[in-house]
Amino acid sequence: MKKLLVVLLAFSALYISSCKSGAGDPKAVLTGFFDAMAKKDIAAARKLATAESKAMFDLMEMGMKMKDNTVEDKTDEQFDKSKMEMGEAKITGDRATVNVKEKKSGEAVDFVLKKENGEWKVAMDMATMMSMGAEKMKEKGMNDEQMGELNEKMEEFKNMSADSLKMMMDKGMKALDSLKGAMDKK
Repeated sequence: MKKLLVVLLAFSALYISSCKSGAGDPKAVLTGFFDAMAKKDIAAARKLATAESKAMFDLMEMGMKMKDNTVEDKTDEQFDKSKMEMGEAKITGDRATVNVKEKKSGEAVDFVLKKENGEWKVAMDMATMMSMGAEKMKEKGMNDEQMGELNEKMEEFKNMSADSLKMMMDKGMKALDSLKGAMDKK
C-alpha cells in the first residue's frame, strides 16, 4: 500500500510539473494564434505571442486604425486554417518551428515559437519576421550580394524604435494620401 501511494504521488508530481513546464504543444499554440488573428482579436493573439512581439502588434494595431476603408482587409483569409496545412512542431530546446503550407500555392513558411516562462509563444518580433522573410527571398533565388544588402537594411530596421517606425508609417500614409488625392484629381 505504501509503495502504491509513493508511485501515485510520483506520477501526480510528474503530471503537474509537465503541465506547467510544457504549457502545451507549439502547434496548438500556433493554431490558437491563427484563430485569434483570423478574428482580428489582437488582444488574444498578443497573449499567445512573445514579449518581444509587442512592437509588431503595436504596428498592426496602428495599421488597422489608419486603414483606409477602400483597402480590402484580408487578415481573416491570411490566417484561415482551412487553406493551410500545418506540419508537426520541431522542438530544439526553448525554440520550435512549425511549417505552415498554403494549400493553393504550395508556399510554406516555418513559424517560430519560443518558450517564455515555461509556455510556448509565437515569435512575431521584427527580427524573427525579417529572418523569415529573408529565408523566403533566399529560396526565391536572391544572390549573396543582394542578401548582404538586405541583411544590412534589416539590421537598421531592427534597431529602430517603435516611435521611429510609427513616425515613418505616419509619413508614408500621408504620402500615400497625397498620391491618392492627386490620382483622384486626374
